[in-house]
Amino acid sequence: MMQPFEFFVGLRYMRARRRNHFISFISATSLVGIALGVMALITVLSVMNGFQTTLRNRILGVISDVTISGPLHHLSHWHAAARLARKQSGVLAAAPYVRGEGLLVHGRFSGGAIIRGVLPSQEKTVSDVGSHIVAGQWDALKKGRFGIVLGRDLAWQLGATVGSRVLLVAPGGMVTPAGFLPRLRSFTVVGIFDVGMYEYDAGLALINMHDAQALYRMGSDVSGVRLKVAHIDRAPDVRRALSARLPRYDQVRDWSEEHANFFRALKLEKTVMFIILLLIVAVAAFNIVATLVMVVTDKRADIAILRTMGASPRSILLIFLVQGTLIGLIGTVLGVVCGVVLSLNITTVVPFIEHVFHVHFLSANVYYISELPSHLRWSDVAHVALASFVMSFLATLYPAWQAAKTQPAEALRYE
Repeated sequence: MMQPFEFFVGLRYMRARRRNHFISFISATSLVGIALGVMALITVLSVMNGFQTTLRNRILGVISDVTISGPLHHLSHWHAAARLARKQSGVLAAAPYVRGEGLLVHGRFSGGAIIRGVLPSQEKTVSDVGSHIVAGQWDALKKGRFGIVLGRDLAWQLGATVGSRVLLVAPGGMVTPAGFLPRLRSFTVVGIFDVGMYEYDAGLALINMHDAQALYRMGSDVSGVRLKVAHIDRAPDVRRALSARLPRYDQVRDWSEEHANFFRALKLEKTVMFIILLLIVAVAAFNIVATLVMVVTDKRADIAILRTMGASPRSILLIFLVQGTLIGLIGTVLGVVCGVVLSLNITTVVPFIEHVFHVHFLSANVYYISELPSHLRWSDVAHVALASFVMSFLATLYPAWQAAKTQPAEALRYE
């Protein structure tokens, strides 16, 4: 166990005003480098956690946690499937839907969109679209009224507002003696939603499910049933349980399957960023090696005197371990404090920088999210701090070992 003697000598070397200012400069550089590396790691990981959490919440606010669909997107026994799903442990709600595609036309403007037919009262239980209405009313999607709710960016693209009449051109028309006639239907815009995700705000429109069944000639069939589960991380378990109980030709998918590549890419990117930014700490750790090597060279005479006074090689080793470890520890603590403070206030800092320099980092037309979110996880903070401290400690081993090998006679020969 390290004795107070080694600790106090190492601490004195750390605090002493060195004759060699270059060594002091390298020590300060090492400490600042570790602090910056740790701060950058914590901040970037928090921002990536924020992106992942926000994207997942926004995606799951529009899509379903679990989806049951039939062959060729026709589910005839959807009442039975919905009853079975509601009885499944972990399922909170179930709602049918009809999915189609169409071309929306308003005046001289047009745009393609995914058309989703829903029952407004039931859709509220499985998605958050109804709570993101910014104009009009969600409950206005009534059977036979042929109302439509548009995403904000889609409505802007069409130049449509609440009360506008838009023409929906559905695929699969009919051939007549006069030629091919597409299926057309006029809808009234009864609402506009904004979920904060450009992909859905610019490409999704919702109508009443009965109107969608008539438009797409589905009779009483639907495309599938959307489920809401209590814990989204348990969605794969619910999917497997329902797959075993439903007919084999029914397809059951959960959100992790529908966007598997996307979330895998986010996880891989986070891992790669952690490794890349950890190199900053590694460079600072190499500076600790250089600092201690120069300190050992500068203190050869002091080491020799300590040895002649009875200090063992182990004591000399511990003295320089204390000095190098303190540099890493102080840098790590400073980095953790600055990183945590910056992560908790990133939503205030970034808008301030954008306002001062008149820039916008995340354009909604390019990125899924137009704000910079942050979600601090203390497990990430602990991993970063531990990795930084371990690297700093390992960096002190070689110089301290070289100091312990110093022979008093050789060191004092030319003194």
